[in-house]
Amino acid sequence: MKLFSLTAVLACALPVAGMAQEVTIKMGHAASSKHIFQQGLEIFAEKVAEKTDGAVKVEVYGDRQLGDDKQLLEGLQIGLIDGALVSSATLPLVLGTAGFDALQLPFVVGSYEQLSEVLTSDLGDTLLATLDDSSIKGVGFVEAGQRHFLTRGAAVTSTDGFGGLKTRIVPIPLHKAIWEAIGVNPIGMAYGEVYSALETGTIDAVEINLSSIQSESLYDAAKNVTMTGHYFWPGVIMLSGMTWDKLSADQKTAVEAAGKEATTEAYALAASQEADTRAYLEENGVTVSELSDLDKMQAETAAVVDSWMEKDPLIGEFVAAFRSEK
Repeated sequence: MKLFSLTAVLACALPVAGMAQEVTIKMGHAASSKHIFQQGLEIFAEKVAEKTDGAVKVEVYGDRQLGDDKQLLEGLQIGLIDGALVSSATLPLVLGTAGFDALQLPFVVGSYEQLSEVLTSDLGDTLLATLDDSSIKGVGFVEAGQRHFLTRGAAVTSTDGFGGLKTRIVPIPLHKAIWEAIGVNPIGMAYGEVYSALETGTIDAVEINLSSIQSESLYDAAKNVTMTGHYFWPGVIMLSGMTWDKLSADQKTAVEAAGKEATTEAYALAASQEADTRAYLEENGVTVSELSDLDKMQAETAAVVDSWMEKDPLIGEFVAAFRSEK
């Protein structure tokens, strides 16, 4: 009788043990919930749900609800935050993952499509794997759009016009080197402070993507955009190591596949929105200008690219990949 009871219990337990554990992943980002980062994470969430038959659910929290980029990264490392989409620009400074600087070298990447293809290749996987030592699992990318130049004063139509402008930058060495080469007065500042700084004149300008000008309503504080397209702005989809370890082997495979597919779709979305976003800004009183001597801007930043290629072998590999496909 006891043997029968034990066998019955084990028989009932086997299907339960074999079932995939349901997991909810709360993912934050520092942009507005109207921003393309939100849309990109929602694409990722849909694909994760589809590929895991709903066993893994991703909840998206924008508007800095879970913190800014630095807070999100710190939370990921200690398992306080399940997942996040963080601008790649922040990673070398906070985590020491120097290879990510390759994604924002000026005038190296030719198009959204080219960047998407490289990021979904083996080279992209190698870059994401550099996060492993920080107890973070990288699974994909979302693009916020090419960076341009927003000014609260007169329109800048030549490279010399950037000279001396108090310009907000992400306070990292790469961006400081780029913008000092152009001649601006770079000012490191948190993303959430940009609107008030433009409004009060604390800064004259900001290098930024059109999507952020729209979603953060920066066009209310500054009315001139110069189209330079100096580099792109990838965000990295990441899970904390503790969250990653909660997933079964099949779930991990599904999440990685979802991340790759989300990357491709997010880049296509960013490319498709560029013209519409520009039109929206113009309809809301923004003057959009082209730079008359973009080649001069490219020449003045070329030495920065050469210098950064020597900082990490992975950076050189990315530059080679981008240049070979141009």
